[in-house]
Amino acid sequence: MASPHLICCSGGVLTGQSYNLRNVWHSNQRSMCGRRRGRLKVVAERPCKSSSNSELPNMADIMNVGSTQNVQVRVKSWGPVFEVRAISMVTGEEIGKANGFITLWFGRKGKILHLESIRMTRQAFTVHNTSIFGMGLLVGAVAIRHGFDCNCKTAELLAINDSPLYHSKLVRFYTRMGFKAVHEVKGSSLADIIHMLAWGGIGTRMDADIEELLTKWSYKFRPRISDVDV
Repeated sequence: MASPHLICCSGGVLTGQSYNLRNVWHSNQRSMCGRRRGRLKVVAERPCKSSSNSELPNMADIMNVGSTQNVQVRVKSWGPVFEVRAISMVTGEEIGKANGFITLWFGRKGKILHLESIRMTRQAFTVHNTSIFGMGLLVGAVAIRHGFDCNCKTAELLAINDSPLYHSKLVRFYTRMGFKAVHEVKGSSLADIIHMLAWGGIGTRMDADIEELLTKWSYKFRPRISDVDV
C-alpha cells in the first residue's frame, strides 16, 4: 500500500500537522563519513573537512541565515547517517527536520549524499512567515553543506509518485532548487525493478552536483559586504 506521505526531500503536501517528505532508505549502504560508527558528533562544530573554496557558503554562514529568521539549525551524524533539525527560537519547538546518509555507489565516482527526508511543521510558516521553498532551502542547504564537508560530489533523491498532483509539485520544487531528473522509475522494465528495490517505490530519480548547488544559492547564504566589518 502506498504511503500517505510524499517521498522526497523538501516541500510538498501538508499531512496532518506537518509537511512530510521522505526518501526511501537503502539498507545496504556502507559508512563513508564520520570518524567511526557509534560516535555522535555535531558536524557544525567538527566538520569532516573544511572547504578551501571561499566563495561557497560554509556551515556557519547557512546557520547564521537561520538565526536571522529566528531559526536555530543544527546537524548531527552517527556514522554515515545524519540528521538536520530546525528549532524555532520563538517557541522552542522543532519546525523542520531532514535525514539522510553518506554512501558510495559502485560504478559512480565519488561519495554520494543520499537525501532521505525533509519534514516541516505548520509553525515554519505561521510563526516564521516563510514559504515552503524558503524553509526547505534552509534545511536542505545544511544537509547539502554537510555532504560537501564529507567530500560528496553528488546529492540524490527520489521524488516519489504517490499521486500525479504532488509528484509534479515535487519535481518542480527540486528542479527549482537545482536537481535534474535522471530517470523515470515506472516499474515497467528490469532497470526500473532495480531502482524500486533500491528506493522502495516509483517516481523521478533526481541528482544534483553538490558544489553547483552551493554556488547557485551562495547569494542567499554568503554574508553581504555591508554585513562584514571592514
